[in-house]
Amino acid sequence: MQKYLVEFLGTMFFLYVILTIGNPLAIGMALVLAIMIGGKVSGGNFNPAVSLMMTMAGRLPVKELLPYVVAQLLGGVAALQLSKVIRI
Repeated sequence: MQKYLVEFLGTMFFLYVILTIGNPLAIGMALVLAIMIGGKVSGGNFNPAVSLMMTMAGRLPVKELLPYVVAQLLGGVAALQLSKVIRI
């Protein structure tokens, strides 16, 4: 369950930066930070397309794909809602 929480939070953080700041350097740094912090727990996918590719490459078990994608999609929705409430 911890890895799904990390995927949710990492995706939320990354997409929040995209939505609120939009600066390419800040976006890149947010992704690097999310991967450095969460990568050891979840693999640091933070994107459904990455999770699908990792499954197809045999690096993420098929049974893990749906929970990863759900966590990432919910992280995206949470980032959108958070960006509507908190503006930088």
